[in-house]
Amino acid sequence: MQPLGKLRLGVNIDHVATVRNARGGAYPDPLRAAKLAEEAGADGITAHLREDRRHISDADIEGLMEVLSVPLNFEMAATPEMQKIALRHRPHAVCIVPEKREERTTEGGLEVAREENRLAHFIAPLREAGCRVSIFIAADMKQIEAAARIGAQVIELHTGAYCDAHAEDHFDARDRELEALREMSAYAHSLGLEVHAGHGLTYETVKPVAAFPEVMELNIGHFIIGEAIFRGLTPAIHEMRRLMDEARA
Repeated sequence: MQPLGKLRLGVNIDHVATVRNARGGAYPDPLRAAKLAEEAGADGITAHLREDRRHISDADIEGLMEVLSVPLNFEMAATPEMQKIALRHRPHAVCIVPEKREERTTEGGLEVAREENRLAHFIAPLREAGCRVSIFIAADMKQIEAAARIGAQVIELHTGAYCDAHAEDHFDARDRELEALREMSAYAHSLGLEVHAGHGLTYETVKPVAAFPEVMELNIGHFIIGEAIFRGLTPAIHEMRRLMDEARA
């Protein structure tokens, strides 16, 4: 199967805000990082406004809506507070993610099948407001089918288990996870869903996922921000873009 189109790169700037918040000041500025990422070729910017505001703040979201020329992918939990914020700003895309206060980062995909009715009602106003609604889920058939039924336009497949298995040298498990991602990307596409992927992707793990023809966007943050410490944000993004383009070719 030939690629369906250019593979987009969304750069997540959450952890620029993490560093800023460690000192309680204004530096480093996530908005400056977002503009640098845009200039470096990012196709979009992702920011997760958590309920506890541990990194991205409400002011950051307001600023991003004002300064960005590329789309903002607004990650959020399925809560009334976050729905209200999204409806006020009306970002290009809203990605619904699971969220627990005690977790360090998002763990696993959203349980859509078990909360189908609630989530269908939750996303309806977002779609009516013109936001593209994405659901962050595991590579699981029942979750993909539920996402399609509730009216999501996009799914983002959680690549964390695949990346973790690679990092821990559990290569059989890694290959099983990769095959599940491959199969479910094709299945989701067959249901009319746009397919994105992300979480934990690195220079070592990105190319196999980027090669899936149905995947239209990768959202990558923590690794790119970490690499930026050593090589700078623009070169870090350029290298990720190069690897993605090589895989897609």
